[in-house]
Amino acid sequence: MPSSIQVRPFRRADRDQLTQLVNAHVAAVVPGVSVSVHTVLSQLERQPGEFITDPWVSDRATLVAEQGGRVQAAAHLLRYYADERAGEHYRDLGELRWFVFWPEAPAGNPWWPDAGPAADALMNRCLAQLGQWGVSHRGADGDLPAPGVYGLPAQWPHVRAVYERAGFTHTGGTEAVYLARVADLARPAQLPRPGVTLSRTVGVNGTRLSAVAGPDVLGYIEVEEFADGEPRLRQGRWADIGNLRVAPAYRRQGVGRWLLGQAAAWLDLAGVSRLLDYAPLADQDAEAYRSFLAAAGFTELTRSQRGWDLDWVRK
Repeated sequence: MPSSIQVRPFRRADRDQLTQLVNAHVAAVVPGVSVSVHTVLSQLERQPGEFITDPWVSDRATLVAEQGGRVQAAAHLLRYYADERAGEHYRDLGELRWFVFWPEAPAGNPWWPDAGPAADALMNRCLAQLGQWGVSHRGADGDLPAPGVYGLPAQWPHVRAVYERAGFTHTGGTEAVYLARVADLARPAQLPRPGVTLSRTVGVNGTRLSAVAGPDVLGYIEVEEFADGEPRLRQGRWADIGNLRVAPAYRRQGVGRWLLGQAAAWLDLAGVSRLLDYAPLADQDAEAYRSFLAAAGFTELTRSQRGWDLDWVRK
């Protein structure tokens, strides 16, 4: 007979089981990535990397559902300030920052009870916590502390089912996450046009490599390497593309491909072996960019739905 389910606040003794649960969800989305206990615990306290939105958070809560001594499900909740200390669209928002649980257990295994009831019990407790906070808007996400894992990835249908049973609906956009081996990216030798030179400067989202012709900047790419040690990467060092922009007058002339090749050469010097990128599924320009990534050697890892909401609550 399965043991009873206890939903309670996270305890430090849960840290190893929670990290195992988080890494199981990360591994289904991005190959070769895991996070340490330290990284998971740090996210529960604050997210220094989120230097815009993290200061808007007024309260945090981490809850787990335990059954038979096993952490079956876990969730991390955020409450944002209701005044000018938070951005307009975040004010008085209560958010399930992430919600994870073990999927359906093998049939007939009495030692591994199905985690579905534990997940539903945890969701009820999460909604009760948001109610206690008295927030006017309730949202959900799946933003784990690992690269490329955010929104609700397609590889988590069990989480989607719990969100939908609770009344959450997808109201935001959908993004595709891509991964490439740096060694596989082409390095075009031919300049996109005569007289083009490469300029390397500090960018907003990493090192910026620009294609320059006289006074004109034809385009630029920004790449940022992940810090040593976190997350743990089993295939060398990783980076992601923060921006890739080509001026409208110079599009479809090989500028983007040349810039990507220059970035690959630069990352290769740094010993980076994997490169991530992200593309929305919203419009024609986004479709063209996805085709560009596929042609350049990127593999689509997932499609992730951002922006899950319950109805606005009237106080």
